[in-house]
Amino acid sequence: MMIENSASSSNKKLLGFNIKAINVLKGIFAVLPLTLALPVEALQVKVTPTNPKLGDTISVEINRDNPDNTTNLTVASGKNTYPAFEIAPNQYRAFVPTTPLEKAGTRTLRVTGDGQVQNLAVNVLNRKFPVQRITLPPGKAGVDATEYELKRVAAFKLLQTPEKYWNGVFLKPNAGRMSTTYGVRRYYNGTFAKDYYHRGLDYAGAAGSSVIAPASGRVALVGRVSQGFRVHGNVVGIDHGQGVTSIFMHLSRINVKEGDFVKAGQLIGAVGSTGASTGPHLHWGLYVNGQSVDPTPWRTKVVK
Repeated sequence: MMIENSASSSNKKLLGFNIKAINVLKGIFAVLPLTLALPVEALQVKVTPTNPKLGDTISVEINRDNPDNTTNLTVASGKNTYPAFEIAPNQYRAFVPTTPLEKAGTRTLRVTGDGQVQNLAVNVLNRKFPVQRITLPPGKAGVDATEYELKRVAAFKLLQTPEKYWNGVFLKPNAGRMSTTYGVRRYYNGTFAKDYYHRGLDYAGAAGSSVIAPASGRVALVGRVSQGFRVHGNVVGIDHGQGVTSIFMHLSRINVKEGDFVKAGQLIGAVGSTGASTGPHLHWGLYVNGQSVDPTPWRTKVVK
């Protein structure tokens, strides 16, 4: 009888424990669905300019709410994916280049990060570029670039240094008048060169006139005719950071070396006519993630 009472008492204690445990679990599961149901903060995305045209650089700014999240942010357009670099605490930016070889119209920008994907429709407006008609005499051969030259220049244009070196609008690299604008298309002997467009701005500066850095950056390319730079001539390339690079061609003199850090307005060389050039001038090409874009907007608007 005593044993039965002890067992009954023990069962009551165990039953009491189980009831308490069940009540605790009920409390946990009652809260859990509410936690899981909380909405995930969407990535805040801003695209500028609002009405881009062919040749423009599209800037995609992304604000993330979770500062501890280390997921890489990317922006994709078609088959190309571009990295988003930090420009302020919890603020990132990716550049999407457009060129005269593309078609105008609506394109989708796919923003990926923090376990989310956002699709943004951006309408890229058409733009008329000047057309030149050039007649080459029979048997005239063009200047061919060397393999070394092509490899060095291609690698330079694809640089995507995480640091941002420039600050403010880009300066005019030479005091001469602009002789050829960006995006000029050409017919050669009556045949349209569908893959050609003028990839930069030409300045008709006097031979020997100063060439300055339009913005701060690190000198990542120095090439000379003596090294096989037949087309570019004596050339300087500046890495402005975060996928933005400048190239300066046909120089008569080079005042910097690879690895130098230059500030906006610093002398880097002099105008010349080296390489594939018919007369003294400076060719300045601005590249964003490997594509030639119009430098003009960078000279008139501040890109953070």
